[in-house]
Amino acid sequence: MCRWLAYTGTPVLLDTVLYKPVHSLIDQSLHSRMGVETTNGDGFGIGWYAPDNDTPAVVRDTGPAWSNCNLREIADHVRSPLFFAHIRASTGAPVQQTNCHPFRHGRWMWMHNGEITDFHQRRRDLALAVDPALFLDIKGSTDSEMMFYLALTFGLEQDPPGAVARMAGVVERTGHDHGVEFPLHMTVAVTDGQQTWVFRYSSQGASGSLYYSTQVEALRALHLDVEFLQEVSDETRLIVSEPLGDLPGVWNEVPESSYGVVRPGGDTLLPFAPQPV
Repeated sequence: MCRWLAYTGTPVLLDTVLYKPVHSLIDQSLHSRMGVETTNGDGFGIGWYAPDNDTPAVVRDTGPAWSNCNLREIADHVRSPLFFAHIRASTGAPVQQTNCHPFRHGRWMWMHNGEITDFHQRRRDLALAVDPALFLDIKGSTDSEMMFYLALTFGLEQDPPGAVARMAGVVERTGHDHGVEFPLHMTVAVTDGQQTWVFRYSSQGASGSLYYSTQVEALRALHLDVEFLQEVSDETRLIVSEPLGDLPGVWNEVPESSYGVVRPGGDTLLPFAPQPV
């Protein structure tokens, strides 16, 4: 499995979120507390949006995040209002750059923790469900990237929650056709650079961990001495696979079988269920 974070809000150096917290994503790459594996060293990736550019930059590598000098260099110099970061622990797909998250298509980014159960046996069926116009854009061999292109096929650009629900419906149907009892486990983040959607769902009702940060306005009242909270806007938000520290009142668990939308003007948390196609 993997660990990831999504940040949106006041532009900050990536270092502020990636390295500085007590239990940062870099620390989690060696010492995950809630993941299936303690170590997540099968590659990493970061993706971010810059002013006046709708297409995100994406940097990925196959080595561990904790020792990568290029990641350290980027984090010290790149400032962004919205970025994704992901550390990978492979569930079977090869350790190669094209299998590292986040995945990008146009202005969209996608990252995932979890798995399509017995993906190697179901890969052909799922690939045939991808729009032929999109299929050649698939570069790697992971279930995560396949999920992204299925969601794009089912209307991600027009209706992200509906598209992800239809993707999950197809994954579950093909799984049941192959005799798989619990076909899908996922926490997903996807963004178009303006809004971010996050999903927590598994066929078994036992998804990987996922948390969102409390509204900054409330946190300022609790922690007057935390400089970061005084510098960022009220709409700043973090969604993480596991908390970045133990500061009281900061982290809230995303409920099982739900999805959230983070956007200017107010966030939303709603139930999620797969939809048949």
